[in-house]
Amino acid sequence: MKVFAIDTSICNGCFNCQIACKDEHVGNDWSPYSAPEPDTGQFWAKVNQKVRGTIPKVRISYTPVLCMQCDNAPCIKASTNGAVYKRPDGIVIIDPVKSVGQKQLVAACPYGAVFWNESLNIPQKCTACAHILDNASSQTDPGLTVPRCVDACPTKAMQFGDDTDPAMQALISQGEVLNPEYGTQPRVYYLNMPRLFIAGDLADPVADECIEGAQVTASDLSSGQKYSTTSDNFGDFWLENLPSERSYEVNITKDGYTSKKLMVFLRDDTNVGDIELVTTGA
Repeated sequence: MKVFAIDTSICNGCFNCQIACKDEHVGNDWSPYSAPEPDTGQFWAKVNQKVRGTIPKVRISYTPVLCMQCDNAPCIKASTNGAVYKRPDGIVIIDPVKSVGQKQLVAACPYGAVFWNESLNIPQKCTACAHILDNASSQTDPGLTVPRCVDACPTKAMQFGDDTDPAMQALISQGEVLNPEYGTQPRVYYLNMPRLFIAGDLADPVADECIEGAQVTASDLSSGQKYSTTSDNFGDFWLENLPSERSYEVNITKDGYTSKKLMVFLRDDTNVGDIELVTTGA
């Protein structure tokens, strides 16, 4: 069965997947897979952008989101007359004829991946470009063999294939699904999803210099797990991939300086700001 694997660590926010999806579906009737997507109001593939932290400790993460092709799809349960079905290859399709008037399918999707086409009076979503896949399987020289979003990704952050393929299995084994608590059993796996960070700057106020090479360690007070890094030549430090809703004891040490300790309860990406270290004996 088909699966997507998306590595967010190499998604650079180019939005090629989003644009390619629009190019493939806006104004194009791919019945019986889908009716034409409207120009505006729908993104069957969408790159969610999140600004993390506070100036000057800011990072931006990008997460492509599309139909999760769920094995336990709420849209199938909410549909009537067989309007939504799962193909043998795992792709979930909303029939553009049988689904007329079934607006309840929009609310049924917890991921917000189903959209309402007011002019056609139908719900619509990503089809994993099933029309391309079926055409490829029936041709001697198939040309494109993956969804347009995958083909358009310049960094190969998006991968698509069979879950029996060893390469895809390796990716899946490292991945996670969005909102597993929904119980929908998605077939879109994410690798290297961004976790929270604690960042700051270290400086020597007397020498008026940045402090490079200081050891910074955050200890998770609930699990005992330690996360360590060293400050760079600008005095910056980043403790990354930290679990949220935890209390951390952050210890800063550097030969020749008095150590410093601070407590951080982590709910979001946190910039602790400028921290001054005093030389020993000062």
